[in-house]
Amino acid sequence: MSMRILLAVDGSACAMRAVKHVLRLRELLGALEVHLLNVQVPVESGHVRWFVSHEQLENYYREEGLAALQPAKAALEAAGQPYSPHIAVGHTASSIAHYASEVGAHQVVMGSHGRSGLGRALLGSVTSEVIRLSQVPVTVVSHE
Repeated sequence: MSMRILLAVDGSACAMRAVKHVLRLRELLGALEVHLLNVQVPVESGHVRWFVSHEQLENYYREEGLAALQPAKAALEAAGQPYSPHIAVGHTASSIAHYASEVGAHQVVMGSHGRSGLGRALLGSVTSEVIRLSQVPVTVVSHE
């Protein structure tokens, strides 16, 4: 039985470190089942819906999600690692925890931007919230 991993990415260099970590895990553990997830934050303003159709918003989320997934997809494909791509729209941390449960992940792997102090206080910590919400272990690959 292979380990099932939910790899949450946002297209950043931090996310790519998480991808490299998953590829190192494969070297140690053998076959992995990788679910690659990007979460798009929904447009909350009701005024936007006056000017933009539901279909246009869905297309926007899909295009942005695919762009954010692309670097990770390219790295996984280059390494010969199969994966299932997913794009979610919602609150980032709860969407990650939900998808981990939905796909039956054994582990969540994600990068950390390494913010501290005022930056973390102002922006919050998606990583901390995922750790709190997740029913499975969360591996956080920190900044360099």
